Amino acid sequence: MSALAATRRTRRVRPPRPGRMLSYALVAVVLLVYLVPLLFLLNTALKSTREFYADPNGLATSPHWSNFADAWQQGDFGAYILNSVLYTLCAATLGTAVSLVVGFPVSRLYLRRPRLWNGLFVVLLFLPNSLITQFQLLLRLGLYNSQLGYILIIGASVGVGPILVAAYTRSIPRELDEAAAVDGIGYLRYLTSFVIPLAKPALATVFILQAIGVWNDIILATVLLPDRSKAPVSLGLYAFQGSYTSDWGLLAAATLIVAAPLIAAYVFLQRYLIGGVVGSVKG
Repeated sequence: MSALAATRRTRRVRPPRPGRMLSYALVAVVLLVYLVPLLFLLNTALKSTREFYADPNGLATSPHWSNFADAWQQGDFGAYILNSVLYTLCAATLGTAVSLVVGFPVSRLYLRRPRLWNGLFVVLLFLPNSLITQFQLLLRLGLYNSQLGYILIIGASVGVGPILVAAYTRSIPRELDEAAAVDGIGYLRYLTSFVIPLAKPALATVFILQAIGVWNDIILATVLLPDRSKAPVSLGLYAFQGSYTSDWGLLAAATLIVAAPLIAAYVFLQRYLIGGVVGSVKG
């Protein structure tokens, strides 16, 4: 019996397949591509200015953890971060709603020439940002230098959202649409009661991508929000830019402070992001 068990154990041990080893190698390369810059930034954030200029690429010998507290105070992130939370939640919710309202009827062929609409969604991804037009629009509407105007402009930049929603909602059975119509359920109620629960992975993905874009925005905030009391947290990085030199340790610490909420959100919400993208590809 012992010899038979040993034989079975020997048979179960299989050499790794070349394809699987190649997959692991690619994952390791991608992991290094993302982790190395982040670790380098952390290492720079723990250096003093003198130590950084002495050896920019070397490891921090005496970590200056106080750089994070100094960066928080100098960048006034306590005030800016509340603005960013407001902009991110409102604009990402608006962008997700617009993506749903635009993408769902295209996937269901409720609009004529759905291929034209899908092509338009793709073309919009490659168009440059029309800053002058957006500036003039908000100026004439009386919304320039206002939080509402900034939220409306950046929330309307849906990006890849309609494409993901349209691709994912194709997997929802059309019989559900017909049954809802027979029961007298209106279109908006059908969207909120049936489509949103069934398309949660795709909508969560769109919300995450939209939130990342809003949180990292600098250009639109610089142009549309000259009042620094309304500025998002990303504009706090300007406080570390000098005329002739910069304090790279504090700047790196400030960059990590700005990026930390996004990194934490991705760690906890990555399954929704992956599920939404995979479901859209299958759809």
